[in-house]
Amino acid sequence: MGLLVECPKCKTRNSPKNEQCKCGLHLKKQGHKTYWIEYYDEMGKRKRERIGPSKSAAEQRLREVLKARTEERHIDRDNSAKITFGELCNWYIGLTEVKAKATYKKEFSSIKNLKRLIGAETKLKDITLGRVEAYQKNRLQEPSPRHVGLQVKPATVNRELSCLQSMFNRAVRHDRIEKNPISELKRLPENNVRMKILSQNEIENLLANCPSHLQPIVILAFYSGMRKSEILYLTWEEVDLENGFIRLHADRTKTKIARSIPLHPRVKTLLADLPRSQETDRVFLRDGKPFNDFKRAFKTSCTKAGLQEFTFHDLRHCAINNLRLAKNDYFKIMAISGHKTTAVFKRYNLVTEDELSSVVWGDKVDTDGR
Repeated sequence: MGLLVECPKCKTRNSPKNEQCKCGLHLKKQGHKTYWIEYYDEMGKRKRERIGPSKSAAEQRLREVLKARTEERHIDRDNSAKITFGELCNWYIGLTEVKAKATYKKEFSSIKNLKRLIGAETKLKDITLGRVEAYQKNRLQEPSPRHVGLQVKPATVNRELSCLQSMFNRAVRHDRIEKNPISELKRLPENNVRMKILSQNEIENLLANCPSHLQPIVILAFYSGMRKSEILYLTWEEVDLENGFIRLHADRTKTKIARSIPLHPRVKTLLADLPRSQETDRVFLRDGKPFNDFKRAFKTSCTKAGLQEFTFHDLRHCAINNLRLAKNDYFKIMAISGHKTTAVFKRYNLVTEDELSSVVWGDKVDTDGR
């Protein structure tokens, strides 16, 4: 029972007396630490509360707990009856680990809709499974901000409620609330498998309508299946032209698993011919400088090429499908694409009618049907 210090590196909670965490980090030298308190409630159950960066606040809360236990008062806090949903949202988006997430901007957008329909002043104890299921129904009836004449898609609602789940789960881990009230919430069924695979003529037409700085990015995406951020922030250090590989470290992939991507001959030639900058290690440049987005340029290029509703991520579908058509086994393709499960991987493999027309039948039937 007492004060604990959370290791900024491995998140292990240590005694303030420990100069070094078991992971090897020297705690005494860390300027930004998170303090916890540990105690046993009146039922003898061990409890932990995350206080924050203030050691004095942690010490004060610990004194309150000790005093309450001495006076035989209830020392647990029913935070769900005190904390509003707006306060939970502000706490969540302010967490350092949340700000570091690649999906931070999307989650920030999701939280705006959650606060709008659930209500910032709503107490957490009033957010029930039934209330969130009503949110699903109401959200699906709203018009889509991106597609005129259409309604919000189930995938959008699922993403917003995944954010809500994450908020509650993180609040539980930080001992701000006792439990996640929507842990049994079921996701809406999605039908968002995209069926657009570009032919060789279509990809060449798209490239012809792309500005010069975008062409090499589109080529790499079409042949490698790499994600947008993986390509955009690619560095020469990650490119091995001699052996024909791009090697991404774990912190550069969505799944946080390092992977190697073999280079298609066309990509290898393209990369070898690209100019390099002495000011940056980034591979893809515009006017000699790195850039961080090309969404508008790609959309304009697709419009010029006559490709409606085609997204940059669809190039990943093209690459994976073409690797399958080339008769590579699934294990190799998944190693290249970085998919961890076959369930998600299969969504990227689209069997077209052209393929089905060449199906080989196991039995032979004559023209009379005998």
